[in-house]
Amino acid sequence: MTRVLVVHHDIDLADQEVDSLRRRGYEVTQCAGPIGAWAGCPVLAGLECPMAEEADVLVYDAWATGEPDGAQRLIEGLRDVHPDVPVVLVASGIEPDWIETAGQHGITPLVGAPSGERLAAAIESALKDRAAFD
Repeated sequence: MTRVLVVHHDIDLADQEVDSLRRRGYEVTQCAGPIGAWAGCPVLAGLECPMAEEADVLVYDAWATGEPDGAQRLIEGLRDVHPDVPVVLVASGIEPDWIETAGQHGITPLVGAPSGERLAAAIESALKDRAAFD
């Protein structure tokens, strides 16, 4: 079973994503990200995240930090600290212009409404791309 970590600044939207992924057979853990972390986000401090370490794929909201520039730092930090764990970045509005889809900071973008079907397709694509990268 594929283990997914969902990180989202909006708990209601996160719950919807988690529920739809669980219905599709994924094992899902949820985190409120830097906004909801009572002790701060280890990734933003350059440290490993125990939750990310346990996941096969990470699904992050583009606004997980609550600020436009913070998301880029967070995603780049994730790629630096957890380079072997693929990242799906959900941007339900517009796609941030800093997104990289290849290389060290490469991620799989999901622009638009993150329906269960679209989330699952992005996750499978990210896993396939990461496997090809290795």
